[in-house]
Amino acid sequence: MHATVGDQIVIRSAHVDEKVRDGEILEVRGPDGEPPFLVRWADTGHEALVFPGPDAVVQHR
Repeated sequence: MHATVGDQIVIRSAHVDEKVRDGEILEVRGPDGEPPFLVRWADTGHEALVFPGPDAVVQHR
């Protein structure tokens, strides 16, 4: 998974009753655009370091 600053990350839950989360990638801390990513979540505004799993997709701007 590769990203650049400003891309959007979307994480879809494996559970039906859980919502989809999305956020803006503020920093890319891995080499060559790889995780981890510092993300600001759209629903809460909280910033967190994210190590995305297989349920995550990066949408390039």
